[in-house]
Amino acid sequence: MINHVTIEEKVQETPTVFSMYFRWEMKVMPGQFVMVWVPGFSEVPMSLSSTGERKCLTVKVYGETTARLAALNTGDRIYLRGPYGKPFTPTEGKKLLIGGGSGMASMRPLIDDRATGIIASRNADELLFADHFKEGQAICVTEDGSRGMKGLAPDALDKLNLKEFDAIYVCGPERMMYAIFQKLKGKDLNVEFSLERSMKCGIGLCDSCSIDGFQVCRDGPTFHIKALEGSMEFGKTKLLSSGKRVYF
Repeated sequence: MINHVTIEEKVQETPTVFSMYFRWEMKVMPGQFVMVWVPGFSEVPMSLSSTGERKCLTVKVYGETTARLAALNTGDRIYLRGPYGKPFTPTEGKKLLIGGGSGMASMRPLIDDRATGIIASRNADELLFADHFKEGQAICVTEDGSRGMKGLAPDALDKLNLKEFDAIYVCGPERMMYAIFQKLKGKDLNVEFSLERSMKCGIGLCDSCSIDGFQVCRDGPTFHIKALEGSMEFGKTKLLSSGKRVYF
């Protein structure tokens, strides 16, 4: 069933990312997603960047539908259905959140005093939610070196004792996540990855989001690192909306 909510507040987070706050009584767990419909365009899957009484969608413009969504303002309606998918497994212990680009949005509900963040982007202007972490617990990584470390998200892993963390959560471009997977696999760490695939239905019917026999919409989008070991597709190939398989 499609629900509609009304935008109460709109915040520009970066030059290309906007957050839209609204009230919705539905219970949503961090890491789950909703299918967001823009009349006249199409549906897109999005995780909520706030899952409390006041919820939030954080939108990065990357196509016609998201551009139209980002153009909405206070008082406009958002149409959505869900929530769908497996959430992140919660922990009360120390956690490490690794987000690239807009990937930090889905992990924002996990940020607390025990959270450390690796926040990566192309430049300082595109760093997302770095200021939500406790002072000294945000590691910024930029490709051009305009803030924090110069490099990519995996480079920051070498500066941490990963055994200190009870859980590690990762979300961002798949090639970034695959590079992190390669560094962390076989190290007996509790790691979960939030995957993104082309989705048309969100409920396991169309199979457009399949990966190694799993459906990201039903079996994910959160996958434990052990579930990805031996994968022939993670970080290598994906399906387009047409059904054509392409390499990253």
